[in-house]
Amino acid sequence: MAHTFEELVTMQRTADDAHAKVKQLQDEYGRPTEIEWTDEQITTWHTAWQAWLDAARDAQAAVTAHAKEQGTARTQVEADVKRAVRHPAPQE
Repeated sequence: MAHTFEELVTMQRTADDAHAKVKQLQDEYGRPTEIEWTDEQITTWHTAWQAWLDAARDAQAAVTAHAKEQGTARTQVEADVKRAVRHPAPQE
């Protein structure tokens, strides 16, 4: 399925947000080696981790497909997407 650049940006934002959630839970719960997590914490963290994994996989696959469709280097498309997500141009 072909994706527009804007869709790639949205997908990368979703992956970044999911990653931030995993990091937030780790900060909140502590490292598993430092304390014992409850079953609920383990389930919550694993669900967040799986969401991050799925979002990142989907974003990467879409970047690869977009680059192939556009005849552009995959690394360039990925860099452009990440730049748009992490350093957006100011709104007019």
